[in-house]
Amino acid sequence: MNENKLKHRIALSLIKGIGPKLARNLVAYLGSESALFEEKMPTLAKVPGIGSALEQLLRSTDRTKILLRAEQELRFIEKHKIQPLFFSDPSYPARLSYCEDAPLMVYNHGQSFYDAPRTIGIVGTRTPTDEGTDLCEKLVADLGTRHPDTVIISGLAYGVDICAHRAALRSNLPTIGIMAHGLDRIYPSLHRDTAKEMLTKGALMTEFLSGTNPDKHNFVQRNRIIAGLSDALVVVQSARKGGALITAELARDYNRDVLAFPGRPGDKYSAGCNKLIKNNIAALIESVEDLEYALGWDAKNKAPATVQGNLFATIENEDQQSIMESLIEEKEMNLNLLSLKCGIPVSKLSATLLDLEFKGLVKSKPGGIYRVVLTT
Repeated sequence: MNENKLKHRIALSLIKGIGPKLARNLVAYLGSESALFEEKMPTLAKVPGIGSALEQLLRSTDRTKILLRAEQELRFIEKHKIQPLFFSDPSYPARLSYCEDAPLMVYNHGQSFYDAPRTIGIVGTRTPTDEGTDLCEKLVADLGTRHPDTVIISGLAYGVDICAHRAALRSNLPTIGIMAHGLDRIYPSLHRDTAKEMLTKGALMTEFLSGTNPDKHNFVQRNRIIAGLSDALVVVQSARKGGALITAELARDYNRDVLAFPGRPGDKYSAGCNKLIKNNIAALIESVEDLEYALGWDAKNKAPATVQGNLFATIENEDQQSIMESLIEEKEMNLNLLSLKCGIPVSKLSATLLDLEFKGLVKSKPGGIYRVVLTT
């Protein structure tokens, strides 16, 4: 990519108050990211959606200073072979792109597994019990045996996060760590060796520039990326308040499935999971079989071996209509991306797709791919 274009993309991501929707308007109206830093204010004020508040923001923004900072970051990512992913790039994680508050730019160090067929986020307390650690390790190990195409996503923090990453590495599953600071450091430093191993079998991702400290509010901000990248989020153990519960609520808002291991009443680190289950935010799981059932991962085993096209089958509801329209538009899609595009949780989507298969309208292919069945 042209260095000047990349520099302007980084700079655009540094302007507070400009999200993906407005950025699209800006780029479409002006013709490029560069124009935002080259056009005069009267021209920028004409962009649809700017509004008086944002116009004032742009007037008060030191665009020269932002460009210098972007230039500095450009040199950093070139030196360390870090991959910048802008929201309009084809390589930007598809799952994340469907989230309204997705970052304009994220930085990837390592491999790219963001559009893998299956992604599971695992979060929880930083001080799990031995039972919590065992639950996490067994779940990941069983996923490695039964679904070796699964990517494990977490936050590289103490406790459940690092347990999930290390269990994934032992099970030869790709694993992605979402960081709350720049890629010039590893926090906590005790996880440095694990992070280095993850670069060869997974990746580290952040939306923060180099030099950014792991401040408390950054962890809350990064949680939306964990939720956005995951088909389903598993909470292993959590107190009644904490980052894991925030991530779970974000996942629910993104139409992701949320799953939680229950615990004994009165146990401090079971209170959060029990709360999620009691409030119908999370489904209760005790094993990988429960996760498979909740996500419909066994649905394709129940599908008929062959189907015939039937244009006269009745579409019964809006979900079926949305699925058919999406598949006709895209020709074929995997389960996860179809869930994101239609806004239907994977567990519900799998059952609906199975019904459409029996109607002869849809057919599943290996790898969780679905396509419309044409008449012959």
